[in-house]
Amino acid sequence: MRYSARLTNSCFWEWEIYVVTGGPADEWPACDFRRSRPIPTLAERTAALADLGYEAANGAGWEWMEIDNGDTGAVLLIASLDVRRITPGEEE
Repeated sequence: MRYSARLTNSCFWEWEIYVVTGGPADEWPACDFRRSRPIPTLAERTAALADLGYEAANGAGWEWMEIDNGDTGAVLLIASLDVRRITPGEEE
């Protein structure tokens, strides 16, 4: 089964990665990078997802979107990636 992982700097402008699992948002697996700069590297994101029990789905790549916050002039960055659970023998 595929899920969507999201990387965002929206919460107190610090980077966070979470997996949208379909349940309540407060139950989604998440990892806080506890920093606003630099953007977490691909290796850091991969390791964080693995710690949460997920990996990139076959053929998936990160997609980035910028959202302009007209009130402050700050730019919110959001990235998404299709992921699957890391389970021995699990088929996609």
